[in-house]
Amino acid sequence: MIIYEFKVKGKDKQYRAIDDAIRTSQFIQNKCLRQWMDVKGLSKYDLNKYCAVLADLFPFASELNSMARQSAAERAWSAISRFYDNCKKKSLGKKGFPKFKKHCRSVEYKTTGWKLSTTRKAITFSDKKGIGTLKLKGTYDLNYYSTKQIKRVRLVRRADGYYAQFAISVDQKIGTQPTGQVVGIDLGLKYFIADNKGNVEPSPQFYRKSEKQLNRANRKKSKKYDKSRILTKKPQSTNYHKARIRYARKHLRVSRQRKEYCKRLAYSVIQSNDLVAYEDLNVLGMVKNRHLAKSISDAGWSTFRQWLEYFGHKYGKVTVAVPPHNTSQNCSNCGQKVKKSLSTRTHVCPHCNYVEDRDVNASINILKRGLTTVGHTGSYAWGDLPSWAVGASLSSNGESGNQESPSQ
Repeated sequence: MIIYEFKVKGKDKQYRAIDDAIRTSQFIQNKCLRQWMDVKGLSKYDLNKYCAVLADLFPFASELNSMARQSAAERAWSAISRFYDNCKKKSLGKKGFPKFKKHCRSVEYKTTGWKLSTTRKAITFSDKKGIGTLKLKGTYDLNYYSTKQIKRVRLVRRADGYYAQFAISVDQKIGTQPTGQVVGIDLGLKYFIADNKGNVEPSPQFYRKSEKQLNRANRKKSKKYDKSRILTKKPQSTNYHKARIRYARKHLRVSRQRKEYCKRLAYSVIQSNDLVAYEDLNVLGMVKNRHLAKSISDAGWSTFRQWLEYFGHKYGKVTVAVPPHNTSQNCSNCGQKVKKSLSTRTHVCPHCNYVEDRDVNASINILKRGLTTVGHTGSYAWGDLPSWAVGASLSSNGESGNQESPSQ
C-alpha cells in the first residue's frame, strides 16, 4: 500500500462543503463510539449497520456517501480494537480508552462517492455534500494505476489548504544487491544518530531554530484574541483567524522539515546496510520528563523509526528493534556495567580501561543485541508488524506513513 498526495484546488464554496463533510464524518464517528459505550457486545459489523440508522435520523448525515459513513465507523472501531489489544497485552499505564473527536481534519471515502477524470488531473465527488470537481496539483502520475487499485480517497484540511490522499494497493518490494554491512544505531539528543562505526549525525533541531519566529507569531495571534466576544457568543475577528493561520503554517513548515530529514536519513541508512539494529524506545513515556520533553519531541525519533522500517520492508533489509535497557551503561568491550549520569558523554570503563563516546558505545551494544535477536524472531524482534504497517488504511490524522517523494 502506497499513499499519493495531491493539493486540491477549488472554489470557496467547495472548501466549505469539504468542511461540512469533515464535520459529518466526525459526528458519525462520535455517535458510533457513544453507541459502543451504551450497548455492550457490539462488533465492527454492528457499527457499520448503525451508520444507516444515523442516516435515517439526521438528514445531514444522509448527504454523506454511505461508504464514507462506514469509514467514520471504522475509525471509531480502530480506537476500540486498539483499547482491547492493550487490555489483552496487560501493558503498563493507561490502556488508551477511546475518546470523542473534537478537531477532526479529514473525511475518508472508499471505492464509491468519487470519480477521477480521464486525464487523472481532477476528481469529482458525487455525494450530496456539493463538493463537486476538484483539480489535483502534484507531481505524481495516477495513470500508472487502475481505479480498482485505489482503495481509499481522503480529503485532508491543513493550515495551508486542502489535500487529497490516494491509498493504492501495490507491491512495493524492490530487490537490491547485498552490501555486506550491518549497523547499530543509537538515537540521542546531542547527536540524532550515532552508529557502531563512530559515525554521528548532528541533531537538526528544527523547532529550536524556529522557536523565536513561532513565539512571535503566537504573540501576534494572542493580541488579536478578544475575550469579550466569548461572553457575547460572537466569532473572533477576521484578523485573528488570519494570524491563527499564519501561526499554524509556521508549525506545519517545521513538521515537514523534520519529516523530510528523517525520511532521507532513514533511506540512506537502509541503502548502506543489510541489517539495522535500533532501540525500541517508549517515546510517549519519555516525553513526560518535563526537562527533556521539548527536545525529545523536536528530535522526531518515532518518525525516523517508521521510515526506517518502511524502507527496510520495501528494499528487503532486516530491521531489528532491541530493548534499550542499559545499552548506555554497559561496556561494549567487556560487558561490565558502568553507571553514568546523562551529563557524562564519554564512556570510561574502570574494568578494562576502554574509552569511547557514550553514544557510540551504546550503538555497539545495540548491534550486538540485534545480531543475537535476529536468529530467533526474524526481522521485527519486538512486534508482529513494523509500526508503519499497523492498519492498511490511512492514518487517522491525515498523515501518511509511507508517502514518498518523487526522487525515491
